[in-house]
Amino acid sequence: MASRARPLTLPLGAALAAALLAAMTLGTVGAVAIHAGTAPLGPADWSALRFTLLQAALSALISTALAIPVARALARRRFPGRGLLITLMGAPFLLPVIVAILGLLAIFGRGGTLNQLLAATGLPPLSPYGLHGVLLAHVFLNLPLATRMILQGWQAIPAERFRLARALALTPGAQFRHLELPMLRATLPGAALTIFTLCLASFATALTLGGGPAATTVELAIYQALRFDFAPDRAATLALMQFALTTAALLAGWAILRDTGFGAGLGRPPELPAPKGWRRAFDGAAITLAAAFLILPLAALVARGLPGLTNLPQGLIEATARSLAIALASTALATTAALALALATARRAPGHRLYDAAATFPLAASSLVIGTGLFLTLRPVANTSDLAIPVTIATNATLALPYSYRLLAPAARTLQADYGRLTTALALTPMTQLRLITLPQLARPLGFGAGITAALSMGDLGVITLFAGQTNATLPLYIHSLMGSYRMEQAAAASLLLLTLSFALFALFDGIGRRHA
Repeated sequence: MASRARPLTLPLGAALAAALLAAMTLGTVGAVAIHAGTAPLGPADWSALRFTLLQAALSALISTALAIPVARALARRRFPGRGLLITLMGAPFLLPVIVAILGLLAIFGRGGTLNQLLAATGLPPLSPYGLHGVLLAHVFLNLPLATRMILQGWQAIPAERFRLARALALTPGAQFRHLELPMLRATLPGAALTIFTLCLASFATALTLGGGPAATTVELAIYQALRFDFAPDRAATLALMQFALTTAALLAGWAILRDTGFGAGLGRPPELPAPKGWRRAFDGAAITLAAAFLILPLAALVARGLPGLTNLPQGLIEATARSLAIALASTALATTAALALALATARRAPGHRLYDAAATFPLAASSLVIGTGLFLTLRPVANTSDLAIPVTIATNATLALPYSYRLLAPAARTLQADYGRLTTALALTPMTQLRLITLPQLARPLGFGAGITAALSMGDLGVITLFAGQTNATLPLYIHSLMGSYRMEQAAAASLLLLTLSFALFALFDGIGRRHA
């Protein structure tokens, strides 16, 4: 009897989740590959490939270069609000891209604050579109991520190393050369490649700030091939190219992972020296400028959007309800599948290595690649517009699942090590084990992962652009249409609503997990 109670039926659920993930990733790539190659790529497509690589490389380079002084200043300075600022550094990961772009346009747009100041001084205005606009948005979104990753590298240097440096009376230059530079050599490649990979698949930024022959990414070219040129075979070839780019970037990321070589310390908090003089002023300037760059666009968006809340456009409520339904359904689907996979992997169920691999597959895909595969598969048998909502739910759940799974997997292994034998000895039924042990012990990562999934799904502007029409647009797509018709005040007001709902969903699920942990 005990041997029956232990597996729970989770291997069946994990197998189903893995099969669905394989269908959504490898299956859609297979559909793309079948159609690819029948339409030759033209000069514009190769230009899109070059621009994709260029903007991703420059975004990664600029973001990591700017993050180094900011992370170093945060690592060695203590000031009121430091913890809050570091916490806010994680917010852009959940920030809907369309909201970030509207905030940047409020400052750097043609009618933004910066161009108003330039006009007042008689200088020519700046355009926020093209390569520099895409780079501006990517740095805004990824500078906080790079800062957090590099800051963790500084905090991981054992405090004993800095104590030894002080005992040896090392100069700041010598300390940097022997302690901080090795950490940067180990940390910077991973941070830069992570941002490079994210920027390869940044469709919403290119859709809003790019465009034109000189500023088209591969994903934007896929969208144009399907929605405007009606060339599905060419779109398939471009999607296969996009998948190859992302896969190569991920494989390169795994290949360059390396240890700093410092070893373990005694667990003391890091004790970085905080030199005074010009170095203190430089640190203060780095923190101030980074905080202003992140906060001012959102403050300008709030100032522009608040008046529009009294005159919300028609169709906004329906688009909002549609986005909420998609976010909640995606969250339920992704969280359930991630839990089943994490538990089956932790218990080393038959095929557990395949389950772990299946949870990693979506990292190599993107919403446009999956969307293209689904579009090519479903177009002969159904009206694609009628399937916009279920396709978006499935795609959002697939792309968010790796985050939930990676949060749950370590906790699930700990759970199995601590309670596996006990639950077997007590012969607990599957539902009893789930209710009394699994959910309470995993509540914190479950809630955090669900919050991330809900926020990302709420702000997604990806596959929905391929399938939706005017009657089934989500809130991000509705905001994009308002921007396209130059109704910027109403777009800002709708963005405030989207921003509030995205962070409210994250706070709701994360709070539920914390309370029930």
